[in-house]
Amino acid sequence: MRIGELARRSGVSERSLRYYETQGLLRAERTPGGHRDYGEWAVDRVIRVQALYAAGLNSKKIAQLLPCMRDADGGPNEIATPRLVNELSAERDRINRKITDLIRSRDVLDEVIDTALST
Repeated sequence: MRIGELARRSGVSERSLRYYETQGLLRAERTPGGHRDYGEWAVDRVIRVQALYAAGLNSKKIAQLLPCMRDADGGPNEIATPRLVNELSAERDRINRKITDLIRSRDVLDEVIDTALST
């Protein structure tokens, strides 16, 4: 599929897809005319990259992580190194702290809303 189709199917801009390529997060074959050509696997890959960005990981960390994950087509899955596992565990801990902080903030807002509604 061409870049426009991948953008439409994944909900990600063509500009972002080009950026993903420069960061080593996505790869495309080239047609004889020089157009990018992606396989079906690329939709899942882009959605995964988006999820990892949303979790707060940077492109360098995502590039390290992606080879350890399987794409929908059963693509390569390398064994994560102990160092990567430690780094990802630290990222998970950071996300858990963020979740805890967000829940605390939501609880405070709920209290204020409840107080305001009961007066």
